[in-house]
Amino acid sequence: MTGTPYSLPDSELERLLDEDVPCGDATTFSLGIGDQPGRLVFRARQAMVVCASEEARRMGELHGLRCVGNVVTSGNRLSAGETILTLEGPAAALHTVWKTAQTFMEYLSGIASCTADIVAAARVENPDIGIACTRKNFPGTKAAAIKAILAGGASPHRLSLSETLLIFAEHRAFLGGEAPRATVQRLRRAWPERAIVVEVGDEAEALCWQQAGADILQLEKMPVATVNRIKGLIPKSSHTRIAAAGGINSANAEDYARAGADILVTSAPYFSPPRDVAVTLTAL
Repeated sequence: MTGTPYSLPDSELERLLDEDVPCGDATTFSLGIGDQPGRLVFRARQAMVVCASEEARRMGELHGLRCVGNVVTSGNRLSAGETILTLEGPAAALHTVWKTAQTFMEYLSGIASCTADIVAAARVENPDIGIACTRKNFPGTKAAAIKAILAGGASPHRLSLSETLLIFAEHRAFLGGEAPRATVQRLRRAWPERAIVVEVGDEAEALCWQQAGADILQLEKMPVATVNRIKGLIPKSSHTRIAAAGGINSANAEDYARAGADILVTSAPYFSPPRDVAVTLTAL
């Protein structure tokens, strides 16, 4: 994966910084060192796929700091000890940006690294398999979380309820026994450009909705062997794809790919540990 997916707007970065420094840095101000020049260096303390280095740089620029040398852009793999970003400028600005920029990179690099591990594991078996991350990010962090999973090589499963069609059993409970084919046809008329995804609970439901014309069957928390059996039930001429969801991680992604899943749907990256970013702040 090359090139940063996108950058968060300045307004969001200022909001993050203001949370940490709402009324100035009391310590730096009281010590009277704010105007002294210094350097802030961010390095990978462990192997990682970096994310949010662009935001860290921009946080510095918004407070008058200058970037020295190259910035390792989101999506790149780093070894322990490699430099991500170097900022120079007044001590007051360095201390203002330091912790927010560091922590932001740590959390998003954790998500990106976990995502990349799942992608790599699955594509050992199937180089064409798709990895999609759910919308189960912590509320209020969607833009940052989506950037991280894109940096890791996955795509969003559902950006929102407003732009996807995914029929759960909880939807079907309100359909009054409508035939699956009629439901699919009705959705196809209403949203002709959207894929119709149906979450199924067993092999019989999977075959029923495949015959009804569903584009994707989402198999929730099904064992690898069950995914493999359902894949075998789908005619090779069918356009219906299989998405394995629930409990997918880097340890089992290859197994689900081998079982025949066309897509792996996972929330695991959002719960991954942050990757440690080391910081060195020195006077010049």
